[in-house]
Amino acid sequence: MLSLDVGRRRIGLAGCDPLGLTVSSLPALHRGSHAQNLQHLRNLCHQRNVQGLVVGLPLDDQGQRTDQAHHCHRYGQRIARDLGLPLAFVNEHSSSWAAAERHGLQGDRSGRLDSAAAALLLEQWLAEGPDVEPVKATPDERGGNGVDEGSCSHPHPSP
Repeated sequence: MLSLDVGRRRIGLAGCDPLGLTVSSLPALHRGSHAQNLQHLRNLCHQRNVQGLVVGLPLDDQGQRTDQAHHCHRYGQRIARDLGLPLAFVNEHSSSWAAAERHGLQGDRSGRLDSAAAALLLEQWLAEGPDVEPVKATPDERGGNGVDEGSCSHPHPSP
C-alpha cells in the first residue's frame, strides 16, 4: 500500500511491507506537472509492488469536507485511476499536528512532516479501514454532464 498526504506544494508518501506490519515514511514528492507526479508515483508503485492507495481527506472538527479535502478527493481519484489502483480515503484531521508532535517536526518545510503524516494515515488505515475500492471513470470519461453525485462518498470498513 502507498499512502498520500496531498498538499498543494508537496505530497507526503508512506508505504508498508506486504503484510501491513511495518509502515515507513518515504521521501515526499515535490509537486510538478501531473505527468511528472504520475511518472514518479508509477515508478514508486512498481518498485514497491503497490496494490492500492490510501489518501487523506482533511475534514474539519465536525467531520465535514474542507476545500482542501475536495481537492484531495479529486486528486486521489485521478491518481488512482491513472495508476489503475484501488483507493481508500481516511480522515486526516490533525494528522500533521500529530506527526509533528510524534517526530519533533514542528515547522518542517522539507517534506519530512508531510511523509510522517502520510505514515500516520497508513497506520490508521491498516487499523481501521475502509477497504480499497476501484475508482470509476469520471462523468466526462463516460460521456456524462460533469456532475457525479457519488464522487464524495467512500466505503465504510468491513466488519
